[in-house]
Amino acid sequence: MKILGLSGSLRAGSHNAKLLRAAGNLLPPDVQLEVFDGLKAIPPFDEDDEHTRPDAVQALWDAIAGADAVLVATPEYNHSLPGQLKNALDWLSRPLAESPLRNTPTAVIGTSTGLFGAVWAQAEGRKVLAAIGARVIDRELPIGLADDAFHPHGHLTDDEQALALAGILAELVGEVDQTLTPARAAS
Repeated sequence: MKILGLSGSLRAGSHNAKLLRAAGNLLPPDVQLEVFDGLKAIPPFDEDDEHTRPDAVQALWDAIAGADAVLVATPEYNHSLPGQLKNALDWLSRPLAESPLRNTPTAVIGTSTGLFGAVWAQAEGRKVLAAIGARVIDRELPIGLADDAFHPHGHLTDDEQALALAGILAELVGEVDQTLTPARAAS
């Protein structure tokens, strides 16, 4: 099973990239987390270009199409999603009927340096992903004070937050299993 990780932060040393790595360490051995690192190269969405996707957009499209689930880790910018993440999701929504996110199990988590842990951005992310047709897990993982949230070895310093992250991952894997079980029975 493959989960595609998507960090809404573009910066080197991103706390949300750390959160994805911490998530990857909590997955069972038969589940692989692959982090997409090409978000910065995606150009602004332009409806004139939607039928000839730029290479960077096609790379994201293909990465999601090749995954069994998607895990988004987002910071919060001005009480919402970072523009580059929202832009990428807009590209993935066109045309809506063909979106690789349709019926894909998806979860949104996040961390920020403030107290609230990107809770509003996570809600916005779930809303946008649901509008695209993803099967969004209705849970959040707000991790505030991100500068102190990670152990030098990469895992979360707060055991309750690590347990909550493991629970979200188990639910995401369970959603994939529900999707794959009918396909396996048919083959």
